[in-house]
Formats: sequence, structure tokens, C-alpha cells
Amino acid sequence: MRFIQCISGAAAALATIAHAQSDPAGLPLVQSNKLRRTLLRSSLKAGGQILQDFAYATPERNRLAGGPAHNATVNYLYDTLAALGDYYDVQFEPFVFLYSAGNASFAANGVDQSASLMTYSPGGDVTEELVPVANFGCEASDYPSTAAGKIALISRGTCEFGLKSALAGAAGAAGAIIYNNIAGPLSGTLGPPPRPEGEYVPTAGISLENGTALLAAITGGQTVTGVLNVESLIENRTTYNVLATTKLGDQDNILQLGGHTDSVAAGPGINDDGSGVIGILEVAIQLANFSVNNAIRFSFWAAEEEGLLGSDYYVSQLTPEELAKIRLYLNFDMIASPNFVYGVYDGDGSAFNLSGPPGSAQAETLLVTYLNSVGLATVPSEFSGRSDYEAFANAGIACGGIFTGAEEIKTPEEQVLFGGQAGEAYDPNYHEAGDTVANCNIGAWIQNTKAIAHAVATYGNSFDSLPPKGPVRRNTLKKRMFAEKTKGSCGCKNKVHAK
Repeated sequence: MRFIQCISGAAAALATIAHAQSDPAGLPLVQSNKLRRTLLRSSLKAGGQILQDFAYATPERNRLAGGPAHNATVNYLYDTLAALGDYYDVQFEPFVFLYSAGNASFAANGVDQSASLMTYSPGGDVTEELVPVANFGCEASDYPSTAAGKIALISRGTCEFGLKSALAGAAGAAGAIIYNNIAGPLSGTLGPPPRPEGEYVPTAGISLENGTALLAAITGGQTVTGVLNVESLIENRTTYNVLATTKLGDQDNILQLGGHTDSVAAGPGINDDGSGVIGILEVAIQLANFSVNNAIRFSFWAAEEEGLLGSDYYVSQLTPEELAKIRLYLNFDMIASPNFVYGVYDGDGSAFNLSGPPGSAQAETLLVTYLNSVGLATVPSEFSGRSDYEAFANAGIACGGIFTGAEEIKTPEEQVLFGGQAGEAYDPNYHEAGDTVANCNIGAWIQNTKAIAHAVATYGNSFDSLPPKGPVRRNTLKKRMFAEKTKGSCGCKNKVHAK
């Protein structure tokens, strides 16, 4: 079953799967060490290269949800899993979403500011004076009356980008520029409209350095004239999640794990989240050589970068009875950051005072204990609600996972634990064109993929380490903040899971 013609090249990769099983009966029960031994760095790099090639075969050079390279990614995943014979029940899950693409430019007093589009921004050309907004632009009172008809200059922080743009529109602004609150450029999404606070205005992101320089010039008495140009395409499109569930194992007790298949518009998205997708896929391929006591469901989510849409849709379609069958969801979004940390989601809430549903603490313990056992320190990562675990956690399903960091800055303490460079971003290529195979840390990638395998083998054997199965109760994480999207926070200043 295929939904669209795939870009050529993926079919050749399928030929490398020489160990597909036609009959899953009689396979040995999965063991962690044996499953982990099958995983190779070369396979991860090759898989990442396939995704990058899909992106680079298109003029856009990205894998934006609903675009041709993302469609190729989805087909490749389906075909690869279906090629494993009768081991998995492989399904497409289609859903309609509001697609957004385009580009933006912004110049101030004739100097280009290297702006990036905020997806779901309306199009428009605005040449007007730049007017600073108070605080973080999260309250209507932050917008002065002088912003009417002008371009609002707004700092990132506290609230989602969409609220800032909507409040700028409600204040009568003709456009909005949001500047970063940490070093580096800024791109993101406003989230699908409409919003009750107001209509979006043409909106783009710029770096902290450029934003603060403009603010200093204005507060120093200069008049700064901005030229904002936004080209935007917004339309309904159909995209697809891919789900593969083992036919073996107890179908009433399921381990589900996932990552997202799409990138942002700026680049091919290999760390974010080709690394998680390929890591999960490699474990799924090798698992087909083993039996399991509990069913395993591998999930590949579409349109995460548009606001966690694929995982939200999936969970929204499950009946209470189907939800109750999922004992644990594990999320792997960015597991090969070049300046990495080994961040494990803070299931017990001891670091960030925000715990997951019952069973999340035990999932954290399992991953921390495993990584420590192979000589690796870990730090806690916040359940910030900014990746695909959110829908599961809000449905009361235990959650966990690993995250190696996005645009936040590595601390000196983390440098001692993990190497790399303190004072620099975990991934300086986050949401940029440089998010490529060459810029992934293959050492972190293989170690985290082996941690995935350990979790699959452990829970594929038994859920005895989790709390007894009970009624699923809804659990609310922090309100999602669409492209404040740091994916989560890591920090050994709170707690270190050092060996």
C-alpha cells in the first residue's frame, strides 16, 4: 500500500534488508544485549542520508509536512517496514492539516536582517516605522497606541509566537518582527489560525543580535524604518502518520514509541528529527528477528513542526479502550545533537516539578540506569509539552524518552559530563539549513539508538517494573507553546544522573 509515488532511491535501500522474516513464529525471545548488538553506526548514517537525499531532490531542500520530500519519507518508512514480511501490521493514518510554506525578508534602514518566516504568517509587504513592544508582548497592554499601522518589534519569551502576532494584529500593527532571546537566528510557527485574540499580521523572526541592536537604536532616539516582505501559501493538505505494530505479543499491553517525520522549511531536518526516526526504524528492523511477550508499536508522526498535529490526531482517534492498552509511550526527538547531552525526560518531576503520568518515573529510571550502566552520565530533560509525547501525557499515558538538546546553551557543568563546548548551543543547526547528516554526532546517535533497543527489549519482555495497570486519567502538561519549541530543557544545575 502506497499513497504517492516516492522519489527514486528508497527502493534500493530496501534491498539491504536481507533478514526479513516471512514467518514470525519460532523466533527467540528478544534480549537487550542481542538486540543492541545488531545496531550499526553505518546503518544510522545511511538512513539519515536517504532522508537528506529526499530533501535535496526538491528545490525547497526540506522535508516540510505535505511536501514531496516528506511524502517520500513517509513512503520509505512504510515500504521498509512492510518489507519485513508478516512481522508487523503496517498502516498509514491519513489526516488533513493546514499546510503553510513561504519565505520572508526584512530590512531595517536598508540593512538586511536575515529574517526567517514564521509559518502560518499571512503574506504581505509592509514598509513602516519599527515600534518596540513592552515586556514580551504577551499582554494587550504591552502594545503602545503608536504600534497602530507600524511594525511591532517584539522579544521572544513567556508566551507562544502566535499570541504575539495576534496581539500585534489586535493593536492595529501592520506587521511584526520577533527577535530571539538567546544567541542565534529565530524561526518557528505561529500555529494554525484563527486565534481569539486577533488576526495574525505578516510576521518574521530575526536573531537576538539584530533585534537588540534595533531596539538600542530606537531607544537611542533613531527612527528605524523596516521593510517586511512575506510570501505565504496556506492551504489544506493531507499527510500521513505511519504505524507499525508487532503481530506477536500481548495486544492489550503495548509499548509505543515514536519520532516525527517532517522538518521545518529551512533545511532537511536530520537531527530534528531524522535521528529519532532512523534510530527507531533500525530498532524495528532488527526486532523482526525476535519474538516479544508484549506488543511493540513503532510510530512515525507527521506535521510535528506544525504544532504536534500527527500525534494529536492519533490520540484523538483512540477509544478509551484503545488508550488503556498503551502501557507506555517513549519519544525520541533529536537524539544526535552535535554538542549533545544525554537528556532523559524528567518522569518523576524531581528536576522541573512537572511529572508525567504514573509509570513515567519508572521509564526515566530505566533509561538512566541503562545509560549509566554503559558509562554515560545523563541530565534530566523537562516535560515542556513541546514534542509528540504531549498528547499521550495529556491522555494519562505514562511517557519517557531521550533528548540531546536544541538551541539552548550547554553549561560548564555539562561540558565536564559530556564534552563539547560550554557556552554554545546543543545544536547550533537547530531549525537551520545545516541540520544535515554531517552535523549529527554519530556517537550520541548510536548510544541513544541502543538505549531505544534496551527499552524495547525490556518492555517487550515484561511491564512488571511499571505500576499495575489501572484506569487512564487525563494529565495536563504545560500549555503547548507552538514554536517556542525548544523541545525541552536540559540542565544539570537541577539534577545529574551521573554514573
